Amino acid sequence: MKDSLRHGSLRLCVAGPQRRNASAVAPRWCYTALTVVCFVSSTSGQDYDKLPPRSLRRALDACGFVVEKPGLSLSDLFVGGMGGYHTFRIPALVVTANGSLLAICEGRKASRADHGDVDLVCRRSTDGGETWSPLRLIHEQGDTAKITIGNPCPVVDRLRGAIWLPFTRDNTDVLLTMSEDDGQTWKQPRNITTSVKRDNWTWYATGPGNGIQLTRGPHSGRLVIPCDHRVRRISDRRKSTRSHVLFSDDHGLTWKIGGVTEFLMNECAIVERSDGELLLNMRSNRGLHCRAVATSNDGGSSWSRCRDERVLTEPVCQASMVRYSWPIAQRRSRLLFLNPASVTSRQELTLRISYDEGHSWPVAHVLYAKAAAYSSLAVLPNREVGVLFERDDYSRISFATIGIEFVESTHANK
Repeated sequence: MKDSLRHGSLRLCVAGPQRRNASAVAPRWCYTALTVVCFVSSTSGQDYDKLPPRSLRRALDACGFVVEKPGLSLSDLFVGGMGGYHTFRIPALVVTANGSLLAICEGRKASRADHGDVDLVCRRSTDGGETWSPLRLIHEQGDTAKITIGNPCPVVDRLRGAIWLPFTRDNTDVLLTMSEDDGQTWKQPRNITTSVKRDNWTWYATGPGNGIQLTRGPHSGRLVIPCDHRVRRISDRRKSTRSHVLFSDDHGLTWKIGGVTEFLMNECAIVERSDGELLLNMRSNRGLHCRAVATSNDGGSSWSRCRDERVLTEPVCQASMVRYSWPIAQRRSRLLFLNPASVTSRQELTLRISYDEGHSWPVAHVLYAKAAAYSSLAVLPNREVGVLFERDDYSRISFATIGIEFVESTHANK
């Protein structure tokens, strides 16, 4: 027997006690579940609707109830007007070596325009996303001057624990900061533009999203950042864009330009395949309303020809891609891909799963059907999937979690 408890945007489906010695009869167990919820609320000093969903699930589970999570649990981390910022955009989510979550984005002071007085801000969670720190400033320049600090693309050096965060200033200069204390404080940024930008490149973006650290082959340990740029000699900005990567082989001390793709490519995401090959997935300006992909067999120093990935539909937008699991023992290889999958507008944020290193994407699950745009994926310490994404006409950036088993079981039951 099941019933439902509504908790904000989350519907908790509660089944009766599963223990053999449970004596509650059908009419009684639902009241018992509600009593547990009220007890957690009173002891935590929080209103019921403000309780972290995982706290409710743990309390109910401890009392013998089975709690399913059929949909997203949304937490609005950045809402327009918060902290004096007009709009927040361009999310980046990363899990530190200690298991903390860092949600990073642009804080746009005066409007939602891409250029203006823009800061880099973040919030931090040490409990898997249940609670978050107040808004913190990572970097800003010029006080109220129209200086754009943005395009965050963090990467964690798992061998040393440092968090490296490249970003751009006015989409011209490439700056780099880092944290050695789990994202609590950040070093004074240094300008690495001359090392990672060619003379004929103009507009430049790091990420946005996340970088990776390679784990296989001769380049194991390399830090790789997906990027894009425009070339001066081509006036049409859509035709002048290309994707490229940066990499570091000395744990972030120095950085180099890696391979550059052909034209009409844009913002990109990267994963390492189980055989060490790299897969670059790109926003495409070819007008086909689908993503494009390229591969590298030399750690990102060069890229293959770009191929249209027709199954990954898009309205032309940024996307996120991460590895969920490696093919180890009896575990399947899983790559995750997330983007607004509509061909007409930025909506229908869809999570896809690949079991063959990105050659096909048989599982597709709509996480958020309404307006949604840029996003960032991360695998949380408890193996849930963390999602940080823009929604509702850029009015907010929300954090959500979902279990991979639920996504797969939903697809299997279709």
